[in-house]
Amino acid sequence: MATNKPAHHEDVITVAPDINSHAQPLPRKADKAAKFLATVNEDVSSFTYEEEKKVLRKIDMRVLPIVLLAYFFQQLDKSSLSYVSIFGLQTDAHLHGKQYSWLGSILYFAQLVMQPLVAFFLVKLPTGKILAAAIFLWGSSLCIMAACTNFPSLLGLRFCLGTFEAFIAPCCVAITQMWWRRGEQTFRTGLWNAMNGVTAIVGSLFTYGLGSIHTDRMFKYQIIFLFCGLLTVVYSIIVFLVMPDSPMEGKFLSEREKVIAVERLRANQMGIISRQWRWDHVKETFLDPKTYLWFLLIVAISIPSGGISTFGNLIVKDFGYSNFQAICFNIPFGAIQIVAIVLGGWAAGKLKSKGWVIVIGCVPTVIGTVLMLTVPRHNKGVLLFGYYLVSCLAVVTPMVYAWQAQNTAGDTKRKCTSGVVFVGMCTGNIIGPQLYSPDQAPQYRPGLISNMVLFVIVGIISILIMIYLKFLNRYHGRLREQAGKSTNRVDESMMDKSEVRTGKAVAMELEEAGQTPQNDLADDKGLDDVTDLKNEDFIYVY
Repeated sequence: MATNKPAHHEDVITVAPDINSHAQPLPRKADKAAKFLATVNEDVSSFTYEEEKKVLRKIDMRVLPIVLLAYFFQQLDKSSLSYVSIFGLQTDAHLHGKQYSWLGSILYFAQLVMQPLVAFFLVKLPTGKILAAAIFLWGSSLCIMAACTNFPSLLGLRFCLGTFEAFIAPCCVAITQMWWRRGEQTFRTGLWNAMNGVTAIVGSLFTYGLGSIHTDRMFKYQIIFLFCGLLTVVYSIIVFLVMPDSPMEGKFLSEREKVIAVERLRANQMGIISRQWRWDHVKETFLDPKTYLWFLLIVAISIPSGGISTFGNLIVKDFGYSNFQAICFNIPFGAIQIVAIVLGGWAAGKLKSKGWVIVIGCVPTVIGTVLMLTVPRHNKGVLLFGYYLVSCLAVVTPMVYAWQAQNTAGDTKRKCTSGVVFVGMCTGNIIGPQLYSPDQAPQYRPGLISNMVLFVIVGIISILIMIYLKFLNRYHGRLREQAGKSTNRVDESMMDKSEVRTGKAVAMELEEAGQTPQNDLADDKGLDDVTDLKNEDFIYVY
């Protein structure tokens, strides 16, 4: 871990000389970041706080926009089914019974099946190239889907769409872990998840405009599918050309800036990238109780999320609004999602707790569901207000993504844990649409009641996870004490850069704990391919 010391004139972050020594022996399974630092020719014995801030700014300007737009297009293409639902898709494609619900669920069946392969590819292959290829393939699938005019063909192409979209969220999580410190990850994870809300706004506007096109050659749903698919294919080419695969391979960074980009992540104690599949990491993933807690948490929130995303437009329409009014009233739904996600990310940083943000975020969703269940149908304004309150559920998913990512170390274990989480996400989204059916209109009581119960369960599981993480931190403290280290470590990865710079936060924590910072890098595992449970210096975040 880099040592941050306040200086009289400028703040200098000192890098251990042995890390950059060509003679430093490295284990065969060492992280690629450690190997990179061991062979770098540039003298990087120290770098200033201002240099680090410049590197972070460059990363935010290059990598973050690519991730944001990639997630936007994935959400736009996935949600296109919901947009076209009110333009006669069921009639034009001769759908009946629960066939529309299955079009919503099949995408997540494909994503579920793909997750083990996605985890393996993300360990072994360049992340940027995987992302570009996935975007191209799912965009092409949506283009071809425009030619489908019956249930079997739509079902097959939705399965293809889900197969390739299975890569996007794990890619975004992996990229966030690879480029930013833990304290920076929550807000950025929130930003790319906020694209769900942006999609609800932009997608509604697209649909409003494209749905106004009248032609005898194509159904309206075909026009929307083709338009969204072609946009996605074009974007995939841009990603292929400009997305770097890792901080060590970022051409937009100088040699010195690459080293700073890598070294600043040492405090995460998570490693960066190994390109080596570790079966011992896989075993630990499935022996770690946290894995199952993350799984249950994401399933519990994904069930209502999947139902609302598939049936949201129909629910609003059945409040008594027209097709185009239903589209327009979904624009505020997206705007509230954006505000909730960004505000949740900010609150998690201030409170230094993701668990309590999740618990608080569940309160308005419960209230909104109760309103939708109890208010008479002629009170359309109150029903719409309840629907908007339910949109606050959007704050939970990015919190879960960031929470599990920041509490897992070791390259293969990180990818496998994320894979389990996304299997849970897919499972919930498969179940969610099945709890709703067009014949439940206009009240959709079975689906809404199940959603309300699950929002309460989400809050309970979050509290249990916080308790368990506190237990693990106490356990790691005892292991450090047995190894002759400080029982209480200062987790600089979760500090604001200005706090690290001035040393105020460090001094405050040390004064409370009666300890001194541990700056000895002789046995530092921050850039080793070591799992969190086997690294006593790893600090779990709540």
